[in-house]
Amino acid sequence: MQASRVLLHPAAKPVLFGAALLPFAWLLVGAMTQQLGANPAEHLIRATGDWTLRFLCLVLAVTPLRVISRIPAFARFRRMLGLFVYFYAVLHLLSYSGFDMAFDVADIARDIAKRPFILVGFTAFLLLTPLAATSFNRAIRALGAGRWQWLHKAVYLIAALAVLHFFWMRAGKNDFAEVAVYAVILGGLLGWRLTRFMKKKGIIPASPGLI
Repeated sequence: MQASRVLLHPAAKPVLFGAALLPFAWLLVGAMTQQLGANPAEHLIRATGDWTLRFLCLVLAVTPLRVISRIPAFARFRRMLGLFVYFYAVLHLLSYSGFDMAFDVADIARDIAKRPFILVGFTAFLLLTPLAATSFNRAIRALGAGRWQWLHKAVYLIAALAVLHFFWMRAGKNDFAEVAVYAVILGGLLGWRLTRFMKKKGIIPASPGLI
């Protein structure tokens, strides 16, 4: 298939890597040229959070795309996309810690304890860290395939916490339009996985060609 040849081309991963870095480059140039609006700190915090969610959606979309299209080559990009989720999550945390809290560890700890949406976001980051740390062949061999797969199922909980973090953050402004978009996308992707699992277990009838 033409799509498979494109996805398997040696240049496909470098192209994806470059594309995934474009939001970071845009934010970096914007910060250096003072083009991030009246409140650049808030812009950076929000933008890095948005890109974390977007890459999380992309990671969770890989398996449905692979299964529905019957193109196994999609799977070769999942690890890279997952590491970019962590990359933008680290930038999000650094932006908050630096611009909002001036890297004051005591203030950050008090803020985490005081504000639920910060606690939820920080918990999601902590859960994401071992996933990023074990996204390498040596870690997979050390853990064993079964334990590695079990560990990486935490991405579903991370997705739920990320949406909850965004929801509570927007609750103060009563602005839930973007939250609803991410909730629908992530809910649909997780729902697809749940339906597929239930079909495999025979809990609901299987649809030919979709599992």
